[in-house]
Amino acid sequence: MDSASLRFIHVVAAVITDARGRVLLARRGDGRDLAGLWEFPGGKREPGEAPEQTLVRELQEELGITVQVGAPIMRVPHLYPDKRLLLDIRRVTAWKGVPRGMEGQALAWVEQDKLGRYPMPDADKPVVAVLQQPDRYLVTPEPGADHAAWLVGVAAALADGVRRVQLRARNLDGDPAWPALAAQAVALCHKAGAQVLVNSTAKLARELGAGLHVRGDQLERLSARPLLPGTAFAASCHSLEQLRRAEELGCDFVTLGDVRATVAHPEQPPMGWETFAGLREQVSLPIYATGGLGIADLAEARQHGAQGIAAIRGLWPYAAASSR
Repeated sequence: MDSASLRFIHVVAAVITDARGRVLLARRGDGRDLAGLWEFPGGKREPGEAPEQTLVRELQEELGITVQVGAPIMRVPHLYPDKRLLLDIRRVTAWKGVPRGMEGQALAWVEQDKLGRYPMPDADKPVVAVLQQPDRYLVTPEPGADHAAWLVGVAAALADGVRRVQLRARNLDGDPAWPALAAQAVALCHKAGAQVLVNSTAKLARELGAGLHVRGDQLERLSARPLLPGTAFAASCHSLEQLRRAEELGCDFVTLGDVRATVAHPEQPPMGWETFAGLREQVSLPIYATGGLGIADLAEARQHGAQGIAAIRGLWPYAAASSR
């Protein structure tokens, strides 16, 4: 069946946290689609309702609480065999009453770092990633002749709050200087509590105790995950086939683009947000939007289902690095 002919459902759901930072999940009851799975509480938007109205009504009916709806967190488009779903996640900033399963559903208050232990519908999984993982993924520019200045740039990005970094140096491929320089950058990242991945080379990643980020063409040639679970593994994707392969191999997250035209690839037509969302809806991986993006695009990226943005120019602190 053509996906365009499937019924469309707009669901508005909530991230509700208690004073301890735990998140409220609800279990789908017997007789419902995806019975037994845990989800963020909410429900279907009715014709003529604003999303905020939907959430207030649904949480009153399902949990017996009156809520104050806060800022949007993200919107996740997802394609199921029988429907196209848009999961619209909002933060609840306050509520009155005691949450209870008004329809007999089980509830659980879950610590954020344990959300992944609860089996969930595919549409809810990217929301867990947004709650647990960084919204920015820095890809380092090629190191120039001044390696010390490049390391200053890495340190400045970490000071700016970047907590996920990909070390990429294609101009030093095969150069014996690169492992030593990368080791210094890895040490900076670990000291700042940031996750760090090395581009393309699994052997170097293992030697440095870092994760691995592979190109799309490398991804297609892999027969198995090259690193053990628990060590970050990511990939650059540009097509649905690559996204599905990344999911099969157990990538922890991917990048997808180019969303906009870039200086690095001026000949490559940008895919735009509509195409990005159309690809996003067919997998449940955390996906960073990439290609001509910066911090100012983060909210828009989240509204199309992205984990956040991945960038070189948009995240590299040129001014900070050059002033030190």
